[in-house]
Order: sequence, then C-alpha cells, then structure tokens
Amino acid sequence: MNIEELREYCLSLKNTEEAMPFGPDTLIFKVGGKMFLIVGLDDSPLQFNVKCDPEKAIELREQYNYVIPGYHMSKKHWNTIIIDGRASEKLVRQWIFDSYTLVIAGLSKSEQKRLKEM
Repeated sequence: MNIEELREYCLSLKNTEEAMPFGPDTLIFKVGGKMFLIVGLDDSPLQFNVKCDPEKAIELREQYNYVIPGYHMSKKHWNTIIIDGRASEKLVRQWIFDSYTLVIAGLSKSEQKRLKEM
C-alpha cells in the first residue's frame, strides 16, 4: 500500500474528511470531526497512526513487530503501523476500518444518527 492507495481507501469510508491541520507534511482523516488516521507524507517507509481498543493494541504490538505504540499519540489508544511489505493490504485495511468504526462508536448518539442520515 502506498500513500495514494491509503488516501483512496480512507476517503472511500462514508463521511470521511481529510485535513492538514498540523502543516503540509501531515495528513489526517476524520469522521464526525474526530481523527481516525494520521499519516506523515514524507515518511519512508510509509507509516501511520490508527486508533485501537487498548487491549487489542497491546495484542497487535506483541503479534506484529511492525505495529508499535502510537508515535506522538496516546500509547494506550493509538498504534503506529509501519508499511514496509510485511503486512498484507487486507490486514492494513482492517486496522484502518477498525479505527474508523471505533471513532464513530465514541461519538454522541445524535452525531452518529446525523452521520447515518448523510
């Protein structure tokens, strides 16, 4: 997966917005105004942060050495995924989708309802 494929997948998720609030080198994707993925555009290899259930975050870090605690994020709730050819695209997409759904689940019921109606 490269940055263009990552961006395309994120934007394919319903109600996703992209922004660059931290400057021209960092792209974020959010739903309901809350971030679910952050990626540095100049990182080589490509790596990004996704939100994760705290218990699952630890499991993934133990199982995959290309999953590490979230860089510059809450280590409890965020993982950094290093895209260097070891992770399957299917698995990477699943982790992105899990982050997206976790963020939606944390929104208020009224915001969740509003997103469903869009």
